Amino acid sequence: MSPHTSPRTTGTTTIAPPTQAELLDFVRRTAADHDLVASLPLDPEGRTWVRLEGPGGSEAWLIGWPPGTGTGWHDHAESVGAFLTAAGELTEHSLAARLPTDGWKTLELSENVDRQRQLRTGQGRAFGRHHVHEVLNESRTEHAVSVHAYYPPLPQIRRYSRTGPVLRLESVERPEDWQ
Repeated sequence: MSPHTSPRTTGTTTIAPPTQAELLDFVRRTAADHDLVASLPLDPEGRTWVRLEGPGGSEAWLIGWPPGTGTGWHDHAESVGAFLTAAGELTEHSLAARLPTDGWKTLELSENVDRQRQLRTGQGRAFGRHHVHEVLNESRTEHAVSVHAYYPPLPQIRRYSRTGPVLRLESVERPEDWQ
């Protein structure tokens, strides 16, 4: 168990927090629920989402992505997570570098830190704390739908802008900003 996660106690039972593998298993099983995925209202103008009950007190979301939409560069702070494409295809750009968590506004990234994944229906991934990425639906015509889970529930999301190798911290969002 990492120093950032501690067991939760419910009554007299101590429950370990879900692991990245358990979160990935949850998003995989949830994405296989075709009725749930089909029930998500899709909007041609912007992303839509429904909050789900995740395993072990995690935060989970079913998200609809119209063609050409994305998240922009961001991280999930101290949370670990997993996401999986339930319909369509998503692209993830990520950084294979651990960034300092505090005390900076602008960083120049080294060469060879960029990674890209195409995540087709049924494909996903788990990630650790401070994972910096952006997720995009690059299709011009098709919606995509994905399932996401985070533990602990998101304490904040840091948003970044990127110009070439320069990453700049733009804002910090807290749960009240998106719930």
